[in-house]
Amino acid sequence: GARRTDRLAALVADIRKDGGSAEHAALDVTSADSVDSFVQSAHRRHGRIDVLVNNAGVMPLSRLDALRVEEWNQMIDVNLRGTLHGIAAALPLMRAQGSGHVINVSSTLGHDVVPNSAVYSATKFAVRALADGLRKEQQDIRVTVISPSFTETELNTLGGDPDTMAWVRTLADKLNMPADAVADAIAYAIEQPASIDVNEIVIRPIVEAAL
Repeated sequence: GARRTDRLAALVADIRKDGGSAEHAALDVTSADSVDSFVQSAHRRHGRIDVLVNNAGVMPLSRLDALRVEEWNQMIDVNLRGTLHGIAAALPLMRAQGSGHVINVSSTLGHDVVPNSAVYSATKFAVRALADGLRKEQQDIRVTVISPSFTETELNTLGGDPDTMAWVRTLADKLNMPADAVADAIAYAIEQPASIDVNEIVIRPIVEAAL
C-alpha cells in the first residue's frame, strides 16, 4: 500500500510475471481511516494478517532554528503517527488470531542524532520506543525494528533545508545501500521460527565506518 498506485501496479505486475502473488491498494498512512481500510481489506481477502511492515517515511532535514514547523509536523504525521495507525489497525486482528509480526522501519538516525536531524531522529527514536513497548505488552506478537543507514530511496529528494539536503545527497552517492539489503533484513526476521523474535537489525554500508 502507498499513495502512488501507478508504481504499486507496476511492482505487482513484475511480481506476478515472475510467478509470485501480490496485490496493491491506495494507502495514506497519515489517515487512520485509510490504514484501517487497507488492513481490513487484506484481512477479508486472506482471513488473517501475519505481518505488518510500517515503512512510510519522510526526511526533510534542517536545523531547529530554521523553524520549518510544517515539515516537522509532516515528519510526525508520516513517520510516527503513520506507524501508530498501522499498529492500531493490525493489532486487534493479530491478537484475535493469537499471532502476528509488526515490523517498524526506523533509521540509524533513530540511534544517533546529528546536526539538522533532531526532528527526524526524534520520530525514529519514537518508532523504536513504540516497538519496544509493543513487544513488552504483547507476548504472542513478534516485533522487529529495522534501522537502515543510507539506502537507495527518495528520502533525500523531498523538502528540507536545500544546503543540508544537497550535503546528504553527496554522502548518499558514496554510501547508498541497495533497497534489497533492507528487504532481505525484513525477510530474515520474518523467516525465523515462531518462537524467535528478532528485536532489531541495524544495517550500514561498510564504507560508512571510515567517515
